[in-house]
Amino acid sequence: MSESISRDYTFGTLVTAMVTPFTEDGEVDYQKAAELAEKLVDDGCDGLVVTGTTGETSTLTDEENLGMFKTVQEAVGGRAKVIAGSTTNDTRHSIRLSRQAADLGVDGLLVTTPYYNKPSQAGVRAHIEAVADATDLPVMVYDIPGRAGIPIETETLFRLAEHPRIVALKDAKADYQETTRVLANTDLDVYSGDDGLTLPLMAAGAVGVVSVTAHVATVQYRSLVDAMLAGDLATARRLHFELDPVQRAVMSHIQGAVAAKLILKWQSVLPNSVVRLPLVEPSDAEIAPIRADLKEAGWNLEA
Repeated sequence: MSESISRDYTFGTLVTAMVTPFTEDGEVDYQKAAELAEKLVDDGCDGLVVTGTTGETSTLTDEENLGMFKTVQEAVGGRAKVIAGSTTNDTRHSIRLSRQAADLGVDGLLVTTPYYNKPSQAGVRAHIEAVADATDLPVMVYDIPGRAGIPIETETLFRLAEHPRIVALKDAKADYQETTRVLANTDLDVYSGDDGLTLPLMAAGAVGVVSVTAHVATVQYRSLVDAMLAGDLATARRLHFELDPVQRAVMSHIQGAVAAKLILKWQSVLPNSVVRLPLVEPSDAEIAPIRADLKEAGWNLEA
């Protein structure tokens, strides 16, 4: 891990969007969450998003969300940035949960586009700024139109970037041209929100990635990000191609949280791959292409 590089950015450069471990009966396993957080940081992550999309936030209670923030902060606080996925599509609820997260000592907030409601861009901006105004914590805006149903338009991001606490963007829009406009016209620290686009977005000036695949390939992603930050394109390209089948295994066949938990179980990092409904564990037919991708990467993991 390159601390000299990572410390220059509010949220670090290799951020993992952490899964929420469950017990066999579907309760949050806080002990395993602490152990996972420690492993990810030991292996090179300098930031963790807690109870974001991959953390199954939509099926956690407020008490469970707060329990995860507290657990991870106590496990790795001071060694890595703990970023709370503390927002919903209800602004008042988001403010309340964000303030409670701040009281627990987290380092920042991940503020997601309001989903399902489909507000106007004025509403999107008002929601995000209201949460940013509610605490003194720095904010990473999360633009993910595939889940939210709407994008945060580039002009809206320009305006949001003027807010003193809105300092970063997790870009999961997969629109390279528009992301480069944000990079060219704002001071936001931009993070790739798509694992496979880490190299090209960093080539345009992004500072790193908020990754799901880094759960299972932390060391390799640390090396890729550091190579890009150091301008070593040859090394970064080699790692990008080596990681391509791994990120396909995690992100291309089933929901990323489901695949990440499955592979973490195969790696003996988690004792199970339990998810909460409406997510379900994968069928044999869904597992087959995951195994094929990992075999292509030279991985031979036993179930």
